[in-house]
Amino acid sequence: MRNPPIRSECYYHFYNRGVNFGNIFFIPENWRFFLQRMRKYFLPQHADVMAYCLMPNHYHMLILAKSDQVSHKVMQPFVTSYTKAINKQRSRVGALFQGTFRAKFVHKNEYLLHLSRYIHLNPVTAGLVNKPEDWIYSSYRDYIGLRNGTLPNPSVILSQFASPKHYLDFVNDDRDPKRGIPDSLLLD
Repeated sequence: MRNPPIRSECYYHFYNRGVNFGNIFFIPENWRFFLQRMRKYFLPQHADVMAYCLMPNHYHMLILAKSDQVSHKVMQPFVTSYTKAINKQRSRVGALFQGTFRAKFVHKNEYLLHLSRYIHLNPVTAGLVNKPEDWIYSSYRDYIGLRNGTLPNPSVILSQFASPKHYLDFVNDDRDPKRGIPDSLLLD
């Protein structure tokens, strides 16, 4: 399945997983390096990272495209850079990810809000933590004021809630992270 054309000023859910469902992160430095690579390649002229979650064998990013060149100027060099580093570190060759990244167009605001919740609840759903704020490789802590990171830009989503506490309630009041998201738009 091909990705839709990336259009400027539109939101997208970018994701991918490891080959054969294998891990893409092996040691703590890998998680940090991935985030460093995001900072390097997701420049303001190309894309804003609205939300993200890194899982042992996959990642999710909610992106506002600022250019129609995000695939070529951001994602391809980003993924290639990370894969080369892991291959060198692990003395391996070949693909780390299951094909090219996937991009799903976020077609309406309701989906944008539910997708942010889905992304932030991913580690809870997977049984890695009991509360989304316990997972440090996610933008959720930035959303609820436990961290003041510079990578995510939660303003568009948080502006739709009276406070970060109301966003926390939105995420935690409904532990079905897929509610409000069509099946065709979930990780496949």
